Amino acid sequence: MIEAPHYTPAGAKREASFALPADYFDGTVNEPVLHQAVKVFLNNQRQGTAATKTRSFVSGGNQKPWKQKGTGRARQGSTRAPHWRGGGVVFGPHPRDYRTEIPRKVKQLARKSALNARAREGALHVVERLAFRAPKTAQLAGLLGSLELDGRKVLVLTAGANENVYLSGRNLPTVEVMPYFEASAYDVLWSDAVVVEEGALTGVMPEPLPEEPEAEVKEPTSRKRSAPKPASARGEGKGAAKSAAKVKAKSAKATKAAKKSDAKAAKKAKPARSKKKSAKAAPSRSERAKPAPKKKKKGSK
Repeated sequence: MIEAPHYTPAGAKREASFALPADYFDGTVNEPVLHQAVKVFLNNQRQGTAATKTRSFVSGGNQKPWKQKGTGRARQGSTRAPHWRGGGVVFGPHPRDYRTEIPRKVKQLARKSALNARAREGALHVVERLAFRAPKTAQLAGLLGSLELDGRKVLVLTAGANENVYLSGRNLPTVEVMPYFEASAYDVLWSDAVVVEEGALTGVMPEPLPEEPEAEVKEPTSRKRSAPKPASARGEGKGAAKSAAKVKAKSAKATKAAKKSDAKAAKKAKPARSKKKSAKAAPSRSERAKPAPKKKKKGSK
């Protein structure tokens, strides 16, 4: 039976060590399987976008650089041949998919071997519970410091998804936080030490933390204000009367100005009287055509 050091949520070491499950921690480490799992993991991280141009994709070189015979030089058909400077590449990389598959049982065996390797080295630590009410990087850093893991690459495995612990360790460059069932053989081998929550090994999920009672906010006695005194007691009656009189005078002036502006607007709105026509109406065409009657002279018959 393999045992691991046991710690409290605050980071204090318990006297009794934690007995790791015998079904999973049997002490066997299969190195060929570990090598295969790590190689597959790294292959699957490759993008496969590297590319080079062959002589068919290089620009130029349509014509024969010189004639076939008579120059004393070797015959050449194109300046884009691989042996020419600026020519194409013969066996260069081309875009491809590097993804490789691995059997499920081989992957499980590799993960088991990686955890057994860390347990045999004494680099596996079991914490009773990761109690984080809110994301706090200082709290996680303090816990790792009490475990004497400062400056080392640490893999923290939680019992299920724990967002507060993940956000607490996200800002630490040498700390990786993930659920226990998501850790791969590469993740375990990458770390120098592994911190596991006890619930991940026992299968018992920790209960949610109780909410903290809200503290009542009490005002200090020195800041308490007494009830305001009436204006007469403070000697502010005369000043209040003067200010009220000023306000009334201002309101009266404002009403007068408003009435004047309304009267001006009403005057402008009235239509202008039509001017009387001084000139008489022009005569019609019929009146123009008739000649004016001649006056008879006195004394004529």
